[in-house]
Amino acid sequence: MPTRSLVLIALFTAIIVVLGLVPPIMVGLFPVPIHAQSLGVLLAGVVLGARGGALTVLLLFVLVAVGLPVLSGGRGGLAVFLSPTAGYLVGFLPTAFVTGWLATRFAKSTTTSWKLVAGFFLAGTIGVVIDHVFGIAWLAYAAGLTLSEAIIGNLIFVPGDLAKAAIAAYVGLLITRNFGKSARIG
Repeated sequence: MPTRSLVLIALFTAIIVVLGLVPPIMVGLFPVPIHAQSLGVLLAGVVLGARGGALTVLLLFVLVAVGLPVLSGGRGGLAVFLSPTAGYLVGFLPTAFVTGWLATRFAKSTTTSWKLVAGFFLAGTIGVVIDHVFGIAWLAYAAGLTLSEAIIGNLIFVPGDLAKAAIAAYVGLLITRNFGKSARIG
């Protein structure tokens, strides 16, 4: 893999880690906080493509697994992968991959800015849905909630995650317009 690709993967992993420094917001009795790191996952997918986004998240998983406190709230270690929020964390991988795959397709097929940003937003929104499916499924199991309780509790995250998809779409547009598709990996 070229050095440039490795640097971009490390850079976007660092962006996700830095977004973890934003203090998480706990929502009532629901065990999942509102955090900014999913924005970094969407950015990695939109900007780097499927392969680059997925590799970025895999590097994040390695950092978490070795115990570095790189997740929001200063969490890290293998126990995080068994916590009630683990589904959202594990969902980062397919989220980055699918968002990147779709964003690459949109970038190849359109030339107008509004279509490109709309395509990137759609890619990010589908990525958000994927992350929520993983998160809700695991949360219901790990926290002993019914599926409907987990879905209802999850609704609080939808407006913020749509805003994150919009931010990722806009940043993706800026990068694509200023640097072309050269940031995509693979």
